[in-house]
Amino acid sequence: MRFEEIIVFFTVLTGAICLVNFLYRKIKHKNKSTAKQMWIIEASKSFFPVFLIVLLLRSFFFEPFRIPSGSMKPTLLEGDFIVVNKYAYGLRLPITGETLIPIGKPKVGDIIVFRDKDKDLIKRVIGLPGDYVRYADKQLYINDKIIPNTVVNVTQDRGMYTVMSTENLGDVVHNIYEYPQIFRRYAFADVIVPPNCYFVMGDNRSNSDDSRVRGFITDKQIVGKAVATWMSWDSENDSEMIPIRWSRIGKSIYKYSDAS
Repeated sequence: MRFEEIIVFFTVLTGAICLVNFLYRKIKHKNKSTAKQMWIIEASKSFFPVFLIVLLLRSFFFEPFRIPSGSMKPTLLEGDFIVVNKYAYGLRLPITGETLIPIGKPKVGDIIVFRDKDKDLIKRVIGLPGDYVRYADKQLYINDKIIPNTVVNVTQDRGMYTVMSTENLGDVVHNIYEYPQIFRRYAFADVIVPPNCYFVMGDNRSNSDDSRVRGFITDKQIVGKAVATWMSWDSENDSEMIPIRWSRIGKSIYKYSDAS
């Protein structure tokens, strides 16, 4: 069971107990100050406001998310903890993802968190509804226009020779990783994006199971827009007693120019 589902369950449970108790006391004309209440009622009255506040904050405002893999390198690193803006694309019902109040739509270059089956994933929006997206020979094309990129560095990642390039994706300029020695065939490498769907890719183009593998992301799957890093934990750094990447804390993820 997902954390969101747990919060919804306990919010409904404690709220229902509080409501039943309120109605019962109204009908029976019980005096609140003298009648002793069951422990579950007392606990529900204490925890219901807490569950409700957490549910509202996570459902309609902001939600924390931990980067689980290197698919968004060099923009985001394993161990980054980011803030997800839940209302950037509209207010949505928890669990179902249905939009209550539409506010905006994802744009090319946005980094979004979305649900795929039982997992939350994070990728960059590459194609909007109606766009023709093609990825061939490690080169991205949108609507038959080549997306320019310039090599800025050659480095090592996961023990492999890695090329870092700057990609100009519309108004968004960001860095990407490529492993020249890895070639993959993708099921969705030459497609037209359907209505109410998006084509997403990881910035680590050679190490990302994104829309090239999973297919399109529907509007209903979107959790929100990733906006900033509030913590970054470098679990592979044994030289520090507290392995925190201090330089990444509090930064917009759209301002990273490298993996530092």
